[in-house]
Amino acid sequence: MNTARVLVCLAALASLAAGCSTSSAPLTSPSATLTPGQLSGTWKLVSIRPAGQAEQATPVGVTYALTFADGRLSVRADCNTCGGEFALSGQTLTAGPALACTRAACPTMEFESVYTRLLSGEGTVTLSDSTLVLSSPRGVLRFVR
Repeated sequence: MNTARVLVCLAALASLAAGCSTSSAPLTSPSATLTPGQLSGTWKLVSIRPAGQAEQATPVGVTYALTFADGRLSVRADCNTCGGEFALSGQTLTAGPALACTRAACPTMEFESVYTRLLSGEGTVTLSDSTLVLSSPRGVLRFVR
């Protein structure tokens, strides 16, 4: 297992919760308590926004996704996958303590590296009916169902 890739996966999870939502449903309030059931299922990555940088759309023709099921999460990053446990406390999501990731050389490696870095660590989740945003000091990840 590559420790850097694990940390990147954890950062990306942490970044999901502070982006914009295109849904008309209200976002969770800062004091809201989320449950794993509300996150359950697969979320398709729409964009990443590393701290201090412009938003970047997910590359066309490849899959970037995050799936929550049975107390575990799995991450799809183009031709690589990661998996591990997660914890949810209020709106704070923590992936890990470690995620196991494959290390194939995908065509979108630069985007993948940023995605997994933003997922790693702790982050704040904001949720609407069809939009999940993970934010942290590292940046923001925006997903849709």
